[in-house]
Amino acid sequence: MYQINFNQPLHIHFIGIGGISMSGLAEILLKNHFTVSGSDAKESEMTTHLRSLGATIAIGQSASNITDDIDLVVYTAAIHPDNEELQEVGKKNIPSITRAELLGQIMANYKTPIAISGTHGKTTTTSMLSTICLEASEDPTITVGGILDAIKGNIRVGHSDIFITEACEYTNSFLSFFPKISVILNVEEDHLDFFSGIEEIRDSFHRFAKLLPEDGLLVLNEDIDNYQELATDIKCKTITYGFSDNANYQAKNITYDELGCGHYDLYKDGAFLTKIDLNVTGIHNVSNSLATVAVADYLGLSLTDITKGLSLFTGTKRRFEKKGVVGGVTVIDDYAHHPTEIAATLKAAKKYPHRELWCVFQPHTYTRTKAFLHEFADALKDADHVIITDIYAAREVDTGEIHAKDLVKEIQKHNPNATYISSFDEIIQFLLSHCVPQDMLITMGAGDVVKIGEEMLGQ
Repeated sequence: MYQINFNQPLHIHFIGIGGISMSGLAEILLKNHFTVSGSDAKESEMTTHLRSLGATIAIGQSASNITDDIDLVVYTAAIHPDNEELQEVGKKNIPSITRAELLGQIMANYKTPIAISGTHGKTTTTSMLSTICLEASEDPTITVGGILDAIKGNIRVGHSDIFITEACEYTNSFLSFFPKISVILNVEEDHLDFFSGIEEIRDSFHRFAKLLPEDGLLVLNEDIDNYQELATDIKCKTITYGFSDNANYQAKNITYDELGCGHYDLYKDGAFLTKIDLNVTGIHNVSNSLATVAVADYLGLSLTDITKGLSLFTGTKRRFEKKGVVGGVTVIDDYAHHPTEIAATLKAAKKYPHRELWCVFQPHTYTRTKAFLHEFADALKDADHVIITDIYAAREVDTGEIHAKDLVKEIQKHNPNATYISSFDEIIQFLLSHCVPQDMLITMGAGDVVKIGEEMLGQ
């Protein structure tokens, strides 16, 4: 694999530079005096921002974008082998690495690289920890898979030894990382277009844990099935968190306020430490905050900074994000696209003041929809009204094996108030004519379903 010498900046080209992670890595390189170019399918806030920092970006991907002055090319798992630019890279024998390999090489330049992994909650937990470190004036470098208000984006280049990043298991990308501290939030079936099933997924997380050096730290959620197995053959220290008395970090006496935000007593090794007040909803975020506390405490940060940082964190974009109110209807947007995430979001929504709960869900990828058809239906039944959009294909091609209507049929076995509407415009008109004041609407999914609420609000 090509090794970058960060003391000798060169010209790096990104295929798909507008992605949330790719754009963040490009920004880190720009701020380290690298020459950066790239291409993407469409203009976005990310491409506009990178241009303002000095990047050269082409809209549309073609062989002509691969110029002779490029020293290295970076691409993601979403880029297919028949991509024009990638093929041209091969013809010109230009070195290339994956996004994950680049992130790994960047991490290796820091004394304390922290990698947050798990099937769910990576962005929120990374953002929580980042907020605490900023409150403690630790000056971290941060790369997060969402927009965090505290850093006004998805990237922050600091000047300390701390590097905080998400670590995604898809295509085993996190196995290219060099963490000193790793967190495993949860391990469930997902990305079944790549993994064969839960055993292969668990093996991937185990291999990720084994990347840690002897003087590293593994933070494990005790609620993971047979969590001890993930720490087998790990030579470094392991810390657990959860809701049982066996966990090193435990939440007790959990309550929720009128907006569904969690409050609890924090215990460490059976001893009371402090009261934690969150400004994000749901039991899943209580769990995420425990993982954050474990890392922050290990870093030596004060309880004052930890508690204040957690209280200041109000979420990231597209994670139970309140978009506004229209006609007395509260509009929330959430990135949930896995049954467990949907169930957690709807459970949290139940604690938020509302009359009836409307959920517009956009299934994400055909593979996931087919694999979890029954689980999606079971998770979505808790909404009073469910509208299903067409499946968002993302990186996949429609083979005709599954349709959004199949999901509606399954939901209707539990909840008759489920319907399929293909057009966003039709969905908006349906909602405007059926929702009443004090109702709550959640647009949910990893695609572009957020546009529905934004159009309703005139954003």
